[in-house]
Amino acid sequence: MKQWWAALLVVLALCAFNPRYTAAQSTQQGGRDQGAGAVLGQNYPNPFNPETRIPFTVGDFPTCSDPARTYRVTLKIYNLLAQQVATPVLVGGEAGVEGGRAIENLTLPCRRYVAYWNGKYQGTDREVASGVYLYRLEVDGRAVVRKMIVAK
Repeated sequence: MKQWWAALLVVLALCAFNPRYTAAQSTQQGGRDQGAGAVLGQNYPNPFNPETRIPFTVGDFPTCSDPARTYRVTLKIYNLLAQQVATPVLVGGEAGVEGGRAIENLTLPCRRYVAYWNGKYQGTDREVASGVYLYRLEVDGRAVVRKMIVAK
C-alpha cells in the first residue's frame, strides 16, 4: 500500500512540474478536454467491463479550416503507475484510414473518430484488473489525458 501512495505522489509531482501537461489539462470546451488540434471525449460506457470506446476529434472539426492538413496521432492507455497497458484501435474505415489499426503514430486528417479497447493487456488475452486507468491522446506532440474506470 505504501508503494501505491508513493507512486501516486510521484505522478502528481511530475504533473505539477510539467507545464505542457497541465496546460493541456486545464483547457475545457463543453466538458471535454481539448489540446491544440485535438478534442478527447469521455470513454463510454464508463465504468466499463469488458470493453469501451473512446471518441476523439483531430483538427478543428467540423470547420476544418485546412482540410488537406494531416496530424500525427497516438492514443495509449496507462495504469496509475504510468505503465503502458494498451494501444486502442481505430473503429471503422474513415478518411482513407483502415479500421482496426492501432492508434500509434497514425497520420489522420481533420475529423471525428472513435477508438476501441477490448479491456485486455496489449498483446495478451488477459483482462486488466479493476481500477482507474488513464488514456492519453497525443496530436502533433500535444497531449490530452482523461481517466476511465474498469469495474468487474
